[in-house]
Amino acid sequence: MSPCRSLLFVPASKPEIFPKALASGADVVCVDLEDAVGPSDKDTARPSAVAFLQSSGGAQRAVRINSLRSRTGLQDILALQDAPASNGVLILPKAESAEEVRWADELLRGVPGVRLAALIETARGLKDCFGIASASSRLDFLIFGAVDLSADMSLTLEDQSLAYARGRLSHAAHCAGVGLLDVPCIEFRDLAEVERQAALARKLGFTGKAAIHPTNVAVINRVFTPSADELNEARGIVAAFHQSKGGVAMWNGKLVEEPIAKRMIRLLETHGETPAV
Repeated sequence: MSPCRSLLFVPASKPEIFPKALASGADVVCVDLEDAVGPSDKDTARPSAVAFLQSSGGAQRAVRINSLRSRTGLQDILALQDAPASNGVLILPKAESAEEVRWADELLRGVPGVRLAALIETARGLKDCFGIASASSRLDFLIFGAVDLSADMSLTLEDQSLAYARGRLSHAAHCAGVGLLDVPCIEFRDLAEVERQAALARKLGFTGKAAIHPTNVAVINRVFTPSADELNEARGIVAAFHQSKGGVAMWNGKLVEEPIAKRMIRLLETHGETPAV
């Protein structure tokens, strides 16, 4: 799967807006069968979600199913078993154990084109996020579900209150080598706040951010796309380190050691470059 800077959620019960979401510029469009669809509408919305994963063109596709610990969630994943041509990402909500991810992996054995992602949005999920992140080679990224987590842990929805959770998830994602998306900004009409939250998440090691409105996508993509200056600096640092033959180097008055060079290499690789080292 290509690197994911932005993921846009859309209700599975509104297939008429899927084309607009796919044209939003989001790296991933996620049709939501969980929070965005009421209990009485889930059965009627499910076929649209499955068909969405079977289609192609535009952004990468994803579906958030209901919890596998529920009857509805099992019905969701069984519907995907009956659609072997499906592609895209299946997002597991409220993931609380590595076993849950492995269970989803087993259930999708006959649907090799579907990848996995997991929402961490409970205290139990945060406790086992390291196991969840590394539970399956099919898992591409984690998503921070801050709103549900704050309710579960009696936290305020503020940077300081959520700092531990963000740091722990960043640690887990980087240990497992998977992506990590921040929670959608609930103040989605305030684009300055969307940008502030995205910039904070990037500084903390997140690789992207989810959104609930198309207007947020361009802001998120800009924040998580390296600027021309960042790319030029990374190229210069990697070249200087390469010339030092693995020793200590200097670049524009800055000391360059191996950890810094590795970070610059990762930045270039996410931009599609393969620097010589």
